[in-house]
Amino acid sequence: MSNRTEHIARHDHGPTDPPADTPDGKPARPARSWSEVRHLLVRLHFYAGVLVAPFLLVAALTGLAYTLTPQLDRLVYGDQLRVERVGEQVRPLSEQIAAARSAHPEGTLASVITPPGPEDTTRVVLAVPELGENQRTVFVDPYTAEVRGELTTWFGSTPLTTWLDDLHRNLHLGDTGRLYSEVAASWLWVAVAGGLVLWLGRARGRRAKSARGVLLPDRTAKGVRRTRSRHAATGVWLALGLLFLSATGLTWSQYGGERFGRLLDAADGNAPALDTALPGAEAPAEDHSEHAGHGGSGGATADADPADFDAALAAARGAGLGGIVEVTPPADASRAWVVAQTDNTWPVHYDRVAVDTTSGEITSRTRWADHPALNKLSKLGVQGHMGVLFGVVNQIALALLALGLIAVIVWGYRMWWQRRPTRGDRSAPVGRAPERGAWRRIPLPALVLGIPAVAALGWALPVLGVTLAGFLVVDAVVGAVRRRRTA
Repeated sequence: MSNRTEHIARHDHGPTDPPADTPDGKPARPARSWSEVRHLLVRLHFYAGVLVAPFLLVAALTGLAYTLTPQLDRLVYGDQLRVERVGEQVRPLSEQIAAARSAHPEGTLASVITPPGPEDTTRVVLAVPELGENQRTVFVDPYTAEVRGELTTWFGSTPLTTWLDDLHRNLHLGDTGRLYSEVAASWLWVAVAGGLVLWLGRARGRRAKSARGVLLPDRTAKGVRRTRSRHAATGVWLALGLLFLSATGLTWSQYGGERFGRLLDAADGNAPALDTALPGAEAPAEDHSEHAGHGGSGGATADADPADFDAALAAARGAGLGGIVEVTPPADASRAWVVAQTDNTWPVHYDRVAVDTTSGEITSRTRWADHPALNKLSKLGVQGHMGVLFGVVNQIALALLALGLIAVIVWGYRMWWQRRPTRGDRSAPVGRAPERGAWRRIPLPALVLGIPAVAALGWALPVLGVTLAGFLVVDAVVGAVRRRRTA
């Protein structure tokens, strides 16, 4: 049997016989070979698929639901989000705010967000103490100053979008539930990268060395090999997208995201801060201006003058801030107003200005062009992950990725089932795991380089490190028990 055939047999049918004993009766040392790296990857890919795939499946299903949120919002909240008729002249913000406050005098004014398009309503955001980190958003027709309704929102998201976002992020289980999504994101890239290496290595040894043999399933194959070709070929097509989702998901995960935040701090990769201190004014001990908006007016206890919203918006427009903007009042008299672009669709616009409404002057400004490259990549990656960066095209791409991942997972479990022993004396409910102990036959240079690399990855991605250590411990215990039974 050739080496190639022997390798396939070991992967398809389970462990091979142990190495023969030496003449003195002691077990022979296994020969070290670079080909054993592949066998180790097979085992890792198998366990990642079997044990982590349920997390990935849940993430794919909930992510698929989340891709539909823009259309669902329009369907469910159309009365609040859209105007009845597009008018010719937009009313001043002060009139729209007055109408909103007349209908909803509770809380304090947190911010005002201008309409995204001519058919959309203005959003007057109120900070209401009993809502906690949520806000009450009042939707106003910009042409008539008529209040169209109100919703309890979270960082600008409607109740439906917030519910689906929590479902995808933490299954409505709070911080504990976030571990599920971090497990999925931490292992997704491992499963994808390992699968690519295995499939490309297998395809290289086949007669069909063309791209067709890598990118398309083998229609002539039968049984488990047919399922594997579908599983692998689909994975190749999805690989870049899945790696993107894994990387971007980890940037705001609970533990890996904290490590990423440290990296941003160390690399000076955070967004530039906007200086909101008014010239000559004495700043308070703590500056809340960077936290203004999205449900907080910097600690203000009374509404700002609605006319100042008009002045701040006019100054920002004059400074070149177009599109959707959020106007946020200052926390106190020593601070400037903040007007920030919030256009998340490519090409994005994220410029911000600080405005002294008394004089109409721009006192400070930050430009999207001045953001560090790492911050830009992170910001754009998050918007792409959420399906808003390229609009409907982005949504379709994410939906296809989710559906493809679901198919790959189903085919993976089908392979496990198909590889189960069916002989009467060897029957089993599921397929065997690939052979154990391949790491003992890996060349020493690979171990010397690989162990520190895996340790570093475990530090950078704590959930990956802890779960991998758990897999190794369980695997070692199972192996020891089986050896004792056969001794």
